[in-house]
Order: sequence, then structure tokens, then C-alpha cells
Amino acid sequence: MSSTKVIYALYNDDDVLMDAVKQTRKAHHHIEEVFTPFPVHGLDKAMGLAPTRLAICAFIYGCIGISVATWMMWNIMINDWPQDIGGKPSFSYLQNMPAFVPVMFEMTVFFAAHLMVITFYMRSRLWPFKKAENPDVRTTDDHFLMEVSVSGDEEAMIAFFKNTGAVEVKVIEKH
Repeated sequence: MSSTKVIYALYNDDDVLMDAVKQTRKAHHHIEEVFTPFPVHGLDKAMGLAPTRLAICAFIYGCIGISVATWMMWNIMINDWPQDIGGKPSFSYLQNMPAFVPVMFEMTVFFAAHLMVITFYMRSRLWPFKKAENPDVRTTDDHFLMEVSVSGDEEAMIAFFKNTGAVEVKVIEKH
């Protein structure tokens, strides 16, 4: 099993972190991950991450939800067991459509929301009982950690990250 060295640069301000990420990218160092106690607006763009495609998944899941709702209501209320409810005709789906709109909306939201959560967990590899990968517990409270692969002169990289405003810089052997 090969091991590589990474630098953990710890910051105590999100604005300093954003500047450090931009400087690190400009210096062509590879940022493995950034750990933050709260979402930092614009960090994904500063890191150069590709835009998320979760919105496309949400649209597809919503389409699946409205399709299931439409099929379910037609099958239950028109085809399988038509009933006279409030004098409404039960032989046509289109004539009953206004009564079905709330169910179609709720099923669209239900499918989109639940399948999005499942997709997010699978994409993020967040399985039940998974061991936490957080390298420093302070990142859950008030600090920000940038994990960068060591390439080239290790001492020069440590000095670089101290100059970016890091309050602590550590070199770790990662397996």
C-alpha cells in the first residue's frame, strides 16, 4: 500500500480561507479537500469544482413522480374501480384532472425530495455507520482545513501556506 504526504493548513476565518484557496490554485498546488464548519459561499468555484448535476436529477425524479401519480390515479380511479364521488364522471381522466392536481404535485415533490436525498448520500459516499473522515475536530466548530497534496519542496510549501494566513500547518503521511 503506497502512502503519500499531504499538508493540513488550518485557518480560523472563511475570508482568509477563500484567499488561500485562490493563491493555492494560482500556485498550481492540488487541493484534495476543504473541511469547513458551515457552507462557504463561492468555495466550490474558487476550488475549480465542476457545477453539480443534482438539479438535473431533481427534474428527472420529479418527472418520475408525476408519471407515477398520473398512472396511479388513472389506474385506481378510472380503470380499476371507478366511483361516483360528488357527482363527478368517472369514465375520463381529463374530466377529473382538476381534482387530481394536488396529488400529482405532492407525488412530484415526494419523489424528487426522497430520491434526491438517496442520490446525494450515494454520490457523497455517506453510508450508514461510515467512519468519519474529518481530519481535525476543530473543523466542526470554528476552523477551516485545506488538505493539499505535497508535490516538490515540502519546506517551501509549508512556508507558502503560512504566508496565506494559516494558523497551523502540518504534514501528514496518508495511507
